[in-house]
Amino acid sequence: MKQFYASHLEVKKYFSEDFETHPYEAGWADEAIFFIMVEEIKGESPVLEARVQISHDGIHWADEGTVSGPITAAGLHFVRVSHFGNWLRLACSVRGEDASFKLNIQIACKG
Repeated sequence: MKQFYASHLEVKKYFSEDFETHPYEAGWADEAIFFIMVEEIKGESPVLEARVQISHDGIHWADEGTVSGPITAAGLHFVRVSHFGNWLRLACSVRGEDASFKLNIQIACKG
């Protein structure tokens, strides 16, 4: 029987500049999906982009290569990842004039 676990990384927070999510230790999992729930968007031409990052120790990080693509609308978005080490997080960039995103970010892992 597969194991499944979901965890909230960011809950109902406003982001107006680049940020990284809280890291998640997922070395036991075979795959993970980051769910990015955009509740509210403000500003002119706002764009959010999320890059998956991996780490062997939860301190030093490298881009894994998976990118969300531009997020410009409210609603549920996701990023899938497999073939990772022990730790995962998202590194997100916020672009646009006075751009702000109200987000809930969750990770779901299966192993």
